[in-house]
Amino acid sequence: MKILVCISHVPDTTSKINFADGDTKFDTNGVQFVINPNDEFGLTRAMWFKEKQGANVTVVNVGGADTEPTLRKALAIGADEAIRVNAEATDGAFVAQQLAAVVKEGNYDLVIAGRESIDYNGGMVPGMLATIIDANFVNTCISLEVEGNNATAVREIDGGKETITTTLPLVIGGQKGLVEESDLRIPNMRGIMMARKKQLTVLEPVDATSKTSAVKFEKPAPKGAVKLVSPDNLDELIDLLHKEAKVI
Repeated sequence: MKILVCISHVPDTTSKINFADGDTKFDTNGVQFVINPNDEFGLTRAMWFKEKQGANVTVVNVGGADTEPTLRKALAIGADEAIRVNAEATDGAFVAQQLAAVVKEGNYDLVIAGRESIDYNGGMVPGMLATIIDANFVNTCISLEVEGNNATAVREIDGGKETITTTLPLVIGGQKGLVEESDLRIPNMRGIMMARKKQLTVLEPVDATSKTSAVKFEKPAPKGAVKLVSPDNLDELIDLLHKEAKVI
């Protein structure tokens, strides 16, 4: 089984976020980047298929050369090879088209993507990708088993879980639950040394059109000062909730 794991290069949630060029671009200065958490769950599940079923695992990213350390980390965790599509990830449609070209060229059986990335939280790439390559698709996936050409997946739905049986080729949008957090892997020294020798292929992007563009970024407004109201003064509390908070 050939598995392609989509890897997003995202800011660590502990990083301080700023914008540049009149708030039209994300300022990467001083920002630590990591593997998107939803993708990391997927990569760990792919490692299980590699170890238990002999699957071949390739990781892919759409981005510039600055994303290669993230791909190298994925290789150190255990992926067999990496692909970087040499293009800025402008929007979900553009990324999906680039990934589709990689899937078609590599003839992959299973594509594991995160249900969304934690930077833009668009949540659109896996579904678009499945549509372009005409593959089955399971989103919000929290469990996946594959036997031969058949797959059984469990996904979260409102108020519960749904178990689905389907066939390969398959695209999933994975998330927390696909593996336990305790199963996530940290590259060891041996893995890091081996990653240096593994193949990282750089592909030029296929012709594709971005459907959206960022006009401006804006940080949330700072929280206002806290006003304390005496428990004996309910009239003042009601007045504040009505006139200032505007919640009643």
